[in-house]
Amino acid sequence: MHQRLLPSFIIIGAAKAATTWIAHQLRSRGDVFLPGPEPHYFSRAYDRGAAWYESLFAAARPGQLIGEKSADYLASPEAPARAAALLPRAKLVAQLRNPVERAYSDYCMLYRRGQVGPEIDRYLDRHLTRTPRFLDDGLYARHLARWLDRYPAEALKVILYDDIRGAPEQVLGEVCTLLSIPSVPVDREQVRERKNDSEAPLVPMALRRLPSPVKALVAPLRGNRLFENLRNTIARPVRYPPLSDALREKLTDFYLDDVEVLSHLVGRDLTAWTPARLPV
Repeated sequence: MHQRLLPSFIIIGAAKAATTWIAHQLRSRGDVFLPGPEPHYFSRAYDRGAAWYESLFAAARPGQLIGEKSADYLASPEAPARAAALLPRAKLVAQLRNPVERAYSDYCMLYRRGQVGPEIDRYLDRHLTRTPRFLDDGLYARHLARWLDRYPAEALKVILYDDIRGAPEQVLGEVCTLLSIPSVPVDREQVRERKNDSEAPLVPMALRRLPSPVKALVAPLRGNRLFENLRNTIARPVRYPPLSDALREKLTDFYLDDVEVLSHLVGRDLTAWTPARLPV
């Protein structure tokens, strides 16, 4: 009888909260298998079907614990029910970051890619934005409630971005305990690489938007010393639009009620995310 290869655990997000870090820590073990790209199956690739999803885990070796990471699952309205239907006994790992910092980091990522403009208020001011992902994805209590409607509380491990920065060994150990696998040392170098990635210089946008045929001609030159020297000569650091104090306060107000609910939901003091506002 064919034994289906499906995940025993899912890292569900949030986006821009170091989900890549925990996925790397687990993927680097010999007893765990995670596919490289994020499947996004239960969110935006559901129409590809369960057979396609299962095929992503075909390379897992016998005895390996299978998992996957798709950082958009947490905020997806459809993902909890879809996941529970196929993986009712899966363990869930959610990573949460100060929602104001998460929203700004998400904006900076798309700004770096040239997908949003420099007028930051147009994206992060709730009265102006037409891109709801920046704000809505940080409403963690609302999103976790949907997952807890489908999964028991003991199946969900919530970890905080600040905990990863301050005590990565403890965080990894707690995740390993959830997954019933032995703890291993933390790979700190990968965290450093991810941080530097957002700071790496880029060539001008006009060159990054060259037509695909031109990029295909240039691709074989990558790694060539003269080519890389030329690239480094014209590349410049990305200067991200700053998050003003006024906009930060608006974001803090937007998340205030959700953070209060979340604090009770996860049993953590989250007042650092919503510092007291000065009296009027």
